[in-house]
Amino acid sequence: MNTQEITSLLGKEGEELLKFSNPKISKSQIHVPGGDWVDRIFSLTNRSIPVLNSIQNILGKGRLANTGYVSILPVDQGIEHSAGASFAPNPVYFDPENIIKLAIEAGCNAVASTYGVLGSVARKYAHKIPFIVKINHNEFLSYPNKFDQIMFGSVEDAWNMGATAVGATIYFGSAESARQIQEVSMAFERAHELGMATILWCYTRNNGFKVDGVDYHTSADLTGQANHLGVTIQADIIKQKLPTNNGGYNATKHGKTSPKVYTDLTTDHPIDLTRYQVANCFMGRAGLINSGGESKGATDLAEAVTTAIINKRAGGQGLISGRKAFQKPMKEGIALLNAIQDIYLSKDVTVA
Repeated sequence: MNTQEITSLLGKEGEELLKFSNPKISKSQIHVPGGDWVDRIFSLTNRSIPVLNSIQNILGKGRLANTGYVSILPVDQGIEHSAGASFAPNPVYFDPENIIKLAIEAGCNAVASTYGVLGSVARKYAHKIPFIVKINHNEFLSYPNKFDQIMFGSVEDAWNMGATAVGATIYFGSAESARQIQEVSMAFERAHELGMATILWCYTRNNGFKVDGVDYHTSADLTGQANHLGVTIQADIIKQKLPTNNGGYNATKHGKTSPKVYTDLTTDHPIDLTRYQVANCFMGRAGLINSGGESKGATDLAEAVTTAIINKRAGGQGLISGRKAFQKPMKEGIALLNAIQDIYLSKDVTVA
C-alpha cells in the first residue's frame, strides 16, 4: 500500500498523518524497530538465550518476518466479551482450528488466545506458528458483571503445549490491580525461567477515570504510566489501546505528573500522543503494539490502516487486531490483516 493508495483510502486524514514530521519527542531519542531488534535491544538485557530465541521466533514469522514489526491475531474475546457476542457474526470461529488457520493464512507473526483454544489444536499447529497463551481473563458470566482479571491456568501449562510466549492483562488503577501486578509479575518471571517471551495487555480501569463526561481511560498520560508499570515487571512487548486524549491526571487530580508532559512532551496529534506511550516503554526498548479495536463494519479497513500508520510513525512495533478480522468471512479477514501488514512493509510510511 503506497502513499497514493493510503490517501485514497483515508483522504485528508491519511495525508495529515503521513506528513507529520515534528514530534515533541524526537526519533533520535527512541529505539526504532528493525531487523536487528533482538541483537540490538534484548541481547543487552537479563533475558536468557531461550527467551531471546522465543522473541526472535515471533519476530521471524509471517509476512513481517525479520522487519522488527509484528502482526498478531488475538482471539481471547470468547471469554472477555462472551463467545456469543464474539463469534455469532461468523460462527466458524467457534471452532479453534479456524482461528489458527486465519492467523497462518494471513501471514501473522503469532496467534494469541486462551488455554482451551490453543490447547485444542496444539499438536497440529504449535510448531507452525508461535502460540501466545493468554493466562488470565475477566470472565464475563457472573451477575452482576464484575471486572477483574483472574488466572485460568499455570505458566507450565502454556509451556507444555509448546507456547512461545504468555500474555496477561492488568487493569491498572482498579481496586484489584495490586493483586494482579503481583500475580502477573510472578507469572512473567516463571515464563522467562522456562524460556518464553511475555506480552502484557496494559489497560486502565477505574470509574474515577471518567470526569465531567470525558473518558480518560485511553488518555496518553494514564496509558503511558500503565505502560511504564508493565515494562517494570519485564513485559517484552506492551499491548495498549491507541490514545484518544490527554490530561487524565489533571482531570482526576490523583497521582503525580508534571506540566512538562503536556507542554514539552506531547501535543494533541495522535502520533505525538502515541510517541509518549512509546517513551514510557523505556523509550521503545519494549515494543509497543496497539490494539485494533472492535469491528464496526464498513469502516474497519480504514480504521485498521489508520491505527497502523499512527503506531508505526510513533515508533511502535506493530498491531494486534482480532475482531476486525475474525468477525468477517475468512477471505475478508485475511485481506484486512494483510492491509495492516502492508503499512509496516511500506517504505512510504516512516517513523516520524
